[in-house]
Amino acid sequence: MVETPDRPIDNIHATINDTSTDAKASGGLIRLFGKGVSPGALLAWAGVLTLLVITAYGLLRSREEPFSIGQTVPTFVLTTFDGEQIDSGELSGKVLVINFWSSWCKPCEEEAPDLEEAWRYYQSRGDVLFIGIGYVDTRSEALAYINRFDITYPNGPDQRQQISNSFRTRGVPETYIIDKNGVLANAKIGPFRNLAEIKSMIEPLLWP
Repeated sequence: MVETPDRPIDNIHATINDTSTDAKASGGLIRLFGKGVSPGALLAWAGVLTLLVITAYGLLRSREEPFSIGQTVPTFVLTTFDGEQIDSGELSGKVLVINFWSSWCKPCEEEAPDLEEAWRYYQSRGDVLFIGIGYVDTRSEALAYINRFDITYPNGPDQRQQISNSFRTRGVPETYIIDKNGVLANAKIGPFRNLAEIKSMIEPLLWP
């Protein structure tokens, strides 16, 4: 699983603004890191700062109490990339498979084909719904990821990380299996190993 911050860029910008208030806009970053620094070096510094923020954020989130099996899951509204609104509060009677992912997440790529295969296996039943939630991603990269793995179940961006915060996610991928009464039945932190593992978490929740 890849741990990521929900608002890393704001923190980095704030740090740069605080340390370069006396610098002109056109040359502040160069004076901050030294004269004659190449754009490539500045990008490298930005990458290091981002990594530090990611690490610090992951440590902070790891101290939070995780969302527990047996708890009623908070409802959410997701606007998909196709513009459809999904209100989880209106999905009573369905088993929900909520998958948090990102296009830059390599472990997400490992499980993507199995998740799609599982969705196609259960889709015709009508009482199982897969929902993908893009986490800290850009629209273009997320759509490219969806097309790459031919994902057909609903997917949408997590605006301002509101949904991931309510689930207390710590990174991606994370998948939450919610029973027909809206209660968290299973959770998978990290990628699924195979299709059988996905089915093993869904099958006990299906009514005859």
